[in-house]
Amino acid sequence: MSTVTRKSLVNTGIKESDRKAVAEGLAIVLADSYTLYLKTLNFHWNVTGPMFGQLHKLFEEEYRELAEAVDMIAERIRALGYPAPASYAEFAKRTSIQEHNGVLSSEEMIRSLVEGHETVVRTCREMLPTAEKAGDQATAEILTERMANHEKTAWMLRSHLT
Repeated sequence: MSTVTRKSLVNTGIKESDRKAVAEGLAIVLADSYTLYLKTLNFHWNVTGPMFGQLHKLFEEEYRELAEAVDMIAERIRALGYPAPASYAEFAKRTSIQEHNGVLSSEEMIRSLVEGHETVVRTCREMLPTAEKAGDQATAEILTERMANHEKTAWMLRSHLT
């Protein structure tokens, strides 16, 4: 009986080397998205001030959307035949999103989330040519959808700033 790796069982018309490159790029998108999820959850729990109710609800909507997004990204990595990173240590190695210790003011939270969403947009934008080169329309669609979502969220967050 021959030994066959799980990766070699994937035969969707995308070369192995291209699938690997796409999966590695998606792992970075996943790390940035998950780190932003945790940051948003933190701010949801710890926001205070005159805009508490509005921001508490907004941050909850955002972390719920991010939870769905990280699941979709991880499942795409799995569909490509690779394991999805799933630990703080693996995410910390890959993310470019800055974490914060302590409690920030509501305005600092908003600014930090704007920066985080814009970081994910840039990460997706950097990854998009790899997916396109591989002919991986499914991943390209996910990245495009994520960019539009994060751009809209950053715009809506910026509207709370003076």
